[in-house]
Amino acid sequence: MNTQNDDIRKGLNGVVADVTAISKVNPETNSLLYRGYPVPQLAATQPFEAVAHLLWTGELPDEQQLEEFLRHTRSHRALVPEVKTAMDMLPVSCHPMDSVRTAVSLLGALDPSAEDSSPEAEQEKAKRLFAQLPAVVAYEQRRRRAGGPTEPIAPREDLDYSQNFLWMTFGEEAAPEVVDAFRISMVLYAEHSFNASTFTARVITSTLSDLHSAVTGAIGALKGSLHGGANEAVMHTFDEIGIRPEETEAEAKARAKTWMEDALAQKKKVMGFGHRVYKHGDSRVPTMKEAMDAMIAHFERPEVLGLYNGLEQAMDEAKGILPNLDYPAGPTYHLMGFDTEMFTPLFIAARVTGWTAHVMEQRAANALIRPLSAYDGPDERQVPGA
Repeated sequence: MNTQNDDIRKGLNGVVADVTAISKVNPETNSLLYRGYPVPQLAATQPFEAVAHLLWTGELPDEQQLEEFLRHTRSHRALVPEVKTAMDMLPVSCHPMDSVRTAVSLLGALDPSAEDSSPEAEQEKAKRLFAQLPAVVAYEQRRRRAGGPTEPIAPREDLDYSQNFLWMTFGEEAAPEVVDAFRISMVLYAEHSFNASTFTARVITSTLSDLHSAVTGAIGALKGSLHGGANEAVMHTFDEIGIRPEETEAEAKARAKTWMEDALAQKKKVMGFGHRVYKHGDSRVPTMKEAMDAMIAHFERPEVLGLYNGLEQAMDEAKGILPNLDYPAGPTYHLMGFDTEMFTPLFIAARVTGWTAHVMEQRAANALIRPLSAYDGPDERQVPGA
């Protein structure tokens, strides 16, 4: 047995792989910054389209730039016919992430500038993908509800990003409170430095592969329950405990606390808590929790708040571990009417902005990402009869 390097960081924990100007977790304030701006401020004041522009260009758009961005992206909102055909061929029993991954790969194959890696072409591809993904995710929800192929709902250019996303999904205009909570979730999920899916996108880009390949690979990484799939797992926990609309908040909280205490005693892994980067709690949670509270009030579902608070309190008392963004996001999407398996595709629609920003940053100062490994297999030996 031969070990080449004793300084091994499993999971690359603590390894600084490169520099980035896109986002930063500020340890002094325990806050997340996009291009220097605190994310709670962006979530409170900016449309998602402006945040996408910020991530790609480094600056918030002025009025004219935002108007041009809206005009351009709204012209690409419709579900591409070839993508609909491909999605209809997939079984509704497959995970929605498989459908969205397939759709993005096909969009890359259809994109006339797929192999053009100039900065201008990369920006245009990022904008198109940003505009196209809501139709893909919305149709997947509708296709699954219908049990197979159905008619997509045409986009509306008079609606903003969040309004139109909800319109294409549910076929009716959402209440302003729902639209705003959805917009906030998109802003909060848009970017988070060198997370697993973003790093995957940068690794693929470093080989000089194309933008759509990088995003397709990132979707594969995001599917895992230790990454994007965690918001689904949160809702599965709620379902296991049992969501009972007839319960009071106090009754639901008591049942949730008992469930969590039993789960921890059995050493079960409970998703939605803890984060490798944040040491004092995920800075995005308070903003997302406010959005969740707004949905609980709007839909008059206090039992959901009881489950949320019961689990959070029991985990804090037993382990001192705080929630991450996925914990309030899952119940919020549930209250909006999204199927649980659609939560991670919603994550894609938001994070594609951060992924593509990183693709462009990686390409601008590229070096092939190729780490070493420490070998711990058998020493050199001879093949019998050689």
